Order: sequence, then structure tokens, then C-alpha cells
Amino acid sequence: MCGTGRDRRAHPRAGPAARGNAAPDVRDNARMRISARADYAVRAALQLAASGDEGPVKAEAIAAAQDIPHKFLEGILNDMRRGGLVVSQRGGNGGYRLARAAESISVADVIRIVDGPLVSVRGVRPPELSYDGPARSLLPLWIALRSNVREILDGVSLADVASARLPAGVVALADTPDAWTNP
Repeated sequence: MCGTGRDRRAHPRAGPAARGNAAPDVRDNARMRISARADYAVRAALQLAASGDEGPVKAEAIAAAQDIPHKFLEGILNDMRRGGLVVSQRGGNGGYRLARAAESISVADVIRIVDGPLVSVRGVRPPELSYDGPARSLLPLWIALRSNVREILDGVSLADVASARLPAGVVALADTPDAWTNP
């Protein structure tokens, strides 16, 4: 928990570590992983989405609102600018804004800009892999995993998240009893 005074409560089904009651289990890092860079980028994009047409938002304001290290955020915003997701404006009234409507930017778009492919195995995209023997059927498993990750992240826009109106399929997956527990 941060001492910033902002409400940082975890989802009611989240485990003890997410609620700030225990250290995360290091073994959890071997599973699906979202980098800090991707998390910060999505949160920054959501802050811009929430600002709507209020004009450019300064990096300092985004960093403070989302508790993101300012220098790290500047690099992320530059990547997002080069990737065409945000535009920047210099000057006293300068800052950042989304390059297009939040409804047309998916969470996957943001992650791809700052982290590259959504799913890789040892840094290689699944279609570029090959396995022999009993591991041969592992490749279709990795492809299916990638397909499902794409389906979720490409199917959720910044507007969906910023307005707390996630697609029904995402809500249904999050509502399954084992979704909030770590095996």
C-alpha cells in the first residue's frame, strides 16, 4: 500500500498479496506475466482516456495520478508517441493526449507498442517454434494460448476499462471462482 491517500483497494476476490497482506509468491512469476512497463503504459493511456477532451495532460500529472515513476513514464510515453498512440504538445499548456478515440485503442495495442508481441516463448513468437517427439503437440498449445490472450486484450478498449464497462466475456472469466486464486 502506498501512502498517497488514494484508494488502492484490490478486487474483493483478490488474494492476500494483492490486498497488501502478504508478499507475493515468487513462483507466480513463472506464469502469465505483465511487465511493469506494460502495466504503467496501460494505466497512463487510461489516465489520458479519462481526461477526454480536456486538453493535453502533463506527464507529471499522469505519474502522480497513477503512482508511476516520472522518468520511467517519460520513456513509455515517448514509445507510445513513436508508436502513434499518443501525441505530445510542447509549451506551458503542453502534455500528452491520445492520438485517436479511446474506443479505437485496445489494451493489446498499448502493450504491443511498449513490450512487443503479447505472447512469446523464450523470446520467440510461437509460429517460429518447432518441437519433436512427445513435445510436438506443445506448439498448438502455445498457439491456442496466444489466440486467447489476443482475444481478450484485443477485445477490450481503453474506453471499456476507463468507463468500467468491460465486455461480458471478460467479466464472466473474472467471475469464475478460481480466477482470483493462485494454484
